[in-house]
Amino acid sequence: FVAGIGERLSAAPVLPEPGLLLVNPGIQLATRDVFGAFRGGLSGPGRFSEAPATVAELAAILGERSNDLAAAARSLAPQIGDVVDALQALPGCRLARMSGSGPTCFALFDDVASAVEAAGQLTRPAGWWVSTGRLRPSRSP
Repeated sequence: FVAGIGERLSAAPVLPEPGLLLVNPGIQLATRDVFGAFRGGLSGPGRFSEAPATVAELAAILGERSNDLAAAARSLAPQIGDVVDALQALPGCRLARMSGSGPTCFALFDDVASAVEAAGQLTRPAGWWVSTGRLRPSRSP
């Protein structure tokens, strides 16, 4: 788990290995600017102790949590909303969110093949950067 502004790391439960689709709308967005636009308090830790057995379970757990910086990042770069909407509309997408302070967004799929297929179906404006892969295998804590 990552906490604070990324400086605190702690062990997480063993996770499944979903396929990932990463998309950046081709813009730069400084973390400092996102924190400058952020209003309100940070939510509590989003840690969970249960080890999800499937990608669907992982997506459900993550779906109960949010990225506190998403609204601030979208206020500076509305294209982030376009990316998340496009990812959520893809067949097989289990969860789509902005990563960190943006602007890169991610979508979880059951496997890499599904993520690659979805990337091929993604309708995107010129300049969007797209990459696929998988969540790195986790080790027992």
